[in-house]
Amino acid sequence: MTGFTHAATAVPYLHHAATKARARHGFFGTAGGVSSGVYASLNCGFGSDDDTALVAQNRDLVRAELDLAPGRMAAVFQVHGRKAVIADEMFDRAGALPERDQLPRADGLVTTTPGLGLTILTADCLPLLLVDDRGAVAGACHAGWRGAAAGIVEATVELMRDQGAGRITAMVGPTIQQPSYQVGVEMRTELLDSVSPSIRDLADRCFRADGDQHYRFDLPGLVCHQLAAANVEDILNCGVDTYPADLATGSDSVTYFSHRRATHAGDADSGRQIAVIALTG
Repeated sequence: MTGFTHAATAVPYLHHAATKARARHGFFGTAGGVSSGVYASLNCGFGSDDDTALVAQNRDLVRAELDLAPGRMAAVFQVHGRKAVIADEMFDRAGALPERDQLPRADGLVTTTPGLGLTILTADCLPLLLVDDRGAVAGACHAGWRGAAAGIVEATVELMRDQGAGRITAMVGPTIQQPSYQVGVEMRTELLDSVSPSIRDLADRCFRADGDQHYRFDLPGLVCHQLAAANVEDILNCGVDTYPADLATGSDSVTYFSHRRATHAGDADSGRQIAVIALTG
C-alpha cells in the first residue's frame, strides 16, 4: 500500500498524498455510514436492496467528507462496458443529480470542472481514479473483468486526453486480488478473446493455473498493463484485497464490501463502496 494512507475521519477513506493537491479523492469502505445488516454501514449503492433513504444519507456523508457542495457527485449507471462520458452531460445548471434510471449507461467519467466529484461503485470490481499533472482533467472508471476486457480503461484515458489532459497519474483502488479470485476456463477464454491484441500475451500472464480448468486471475495486474500500454507512466496501486476481510479470517470486521464474499457466505445481497475524485481547481 505504498504511498496510500487512511484518513482517520468519521467516514474513513484511502487516499494518496502524491495527488492530493491536484484532486480531492477517496476510496471509501464499509465504515462510517447509517445502513445495517449486510449493508453495514456505508452502503452507497442505489442498485442494492438497501433503503434508498439510507443510501442517500451515506452518499451525502461521503460528499461532506470530501467537502463537495450539495449535488456535486456525478454518477453513471454502470454496465460493465467500455463507454466513458463527460460528467457535465448528466447535470442541469443547478447541479442536480437525475434519477438513477436516467443516468447514462457507462463505466467511465471525465471532467474538467473543479469541485465536481466523479463517483464509481464497486464490490470487488476495480475502481480507478485518474488526474493529470496540472490538476486540470480528472477521470474515474469501473473496471470489472468484462469492462476491462472491453477497453474501459483505455476509453477513459483517451477521453481525458481529448479534454486536454497532460501526464496522467492513475490510482488503483481496493479490488479483489489474485489469491482470492478463482475463475473458470470459460472466463479466461472470453477475456483473452476480447482484450486488445496488443496486450493479449500480457493478459494471459494474469492467469495462474489453479487445478483442473481453473485459474487465479490478477485483475489489477491486467489494468496496470492496460494503463502502461496507454502510456500512463504514473501508476499507484494500493494492493488492497476486498474479499478476505471476514470470511477468510473469521473476523467480524469487514473493511470493504465484496460480492463474492457475500455470495460464498449465502447473503442475499451486498453493499457497494464508493470511490470519488474531484479537481481542486
